Amino acid sequence: RRTPVMLHRAVLGSLERFMGILIEHYAGAFPLWLAPVQGVVLNITDDQADYAQEVQKALQLAGLRVEVDLRNEKISYKIREHSMQRLPYQFVVGGKEKEAGLVTVRNRKGEDLGQMTIANLIAFLQAEVASKQT
Repeated sequence: RRTPVMLHRAVLGSLERFMGILIEHYAGAFPLWLAPVQGVVLNITDDQADYAQEVQKALQLAGLRVEVDLRNEKISYKIREHSMQRLPYQFVVGGKEKEAGLVTVRNRKGEDLGQMTIANLIAFLQAEVASKQT
């Protein structure tokens, strides 16, 4: 009788274990560069739906992973729901923002970062992705 020997080599371990470690480490609140969805564009009323989609397309063309939420819900409900999903950023567009060509930016902590033009927003987000902040 001989004792069986089994050799096993995994460079990173199993992919599932690695993803589990990442999720646990960040508690689901991934940094911007790692988040599967980096932000969501929220409209206040149906009048801004076209502008919200325009903002989403501009951000996607810049290489960012952004979704748009056009549901007919109160803005406070949308903000709360997406905050619970721990998305890094929320981009709110209303009537004033549409007229001025701006976007109101909120981060995951609920802090209002003010209004930005789409070009400034893209530069801000791309700089954060490039710096790999955690």
